[in-house]
Amino acid sequence: MTGLLSSRFALPLVVVAAALLGAGGMWLATGHGDGSEVRDYLLAHPEVIPEAMQKLQDRNTAKVIAANRADIFAPVGSAWAGNPKGDLTIVEYLDYNCGYCRASLPIIDQLIAADPKVRVLYRELPVLSPESETAARYAIVAARLGKYRALHAALYAGGTLTEASMDKALVTAGLDPAQVKAEAKSPAVDNAIRTNLSLMRPLGITGTPSWVIGDRVVSSVMSLEAMQAAIADARAAKNAAAS
Repeated sequence: MTGLLSSRFALPLVVVAAALLGAGGMWLATGHGDGSEVRDYLLAHPEVIPEAMQKLQDRNTAKVIAANRADIFAPVGSAWAGNPKGDLTIVEYLDYNCGYCRASLPIIDQLIAADPKVRVLYRELPVLSPESETAARYAIVAARLGKYRALHAALYAGGTLTEASMDKALVTAGLDPAQVKAEAKSPAVDNAIRTNLSLMRPLGITGTPSWVIGDRVVSSVMSLEAMQAAIADARAAKNAAAS
């Protein structure tokens, strides 16, 4: 047994690599050459394994996105920023108790300022604390009242979520706390949060912030440059599919 390069595992990996990376490796997947040639190929080109597996993951993720497009890309009220008619929408799944989500705020602002064709859509993913769910419920209600961006900024500005900080954020955003708290208990808000949480596993989301950019999901804070590169790839793939 030689780990990933054993005869038991090498051929399936090369079949994946060949199928996903193109005709250059296809001869390995069609019975040409013996096991030693497969092993030699993998030793000479170990980079094909993670690359191929990433491509396979992207394909599976793309299927999930296509099957749940409305639940991912249809905004809840005013829970979006940027160009409403942009050529590409990216989605952030966020938690208001997430420091990395807070750190992403200026990056999103820079992205929107630099790219007039992008739209950023926000989805609540309260996974860190009970207060996270309360804030998410308030944000969904605010989005339906056209006050999402104001509350979004105020919740993050308040730091770690507490009942007092959230009440202050509601007032800062120009919302009626009593009205928001009543509407936050509605079945529609329940359903919105349940839908977002139900997509975590299918999308491969492992934490917040998580981003849907084109047909890929990235679960980490992203630099402006990384986000722009991912958007460029998504646009290229979209244009290729349309041609």
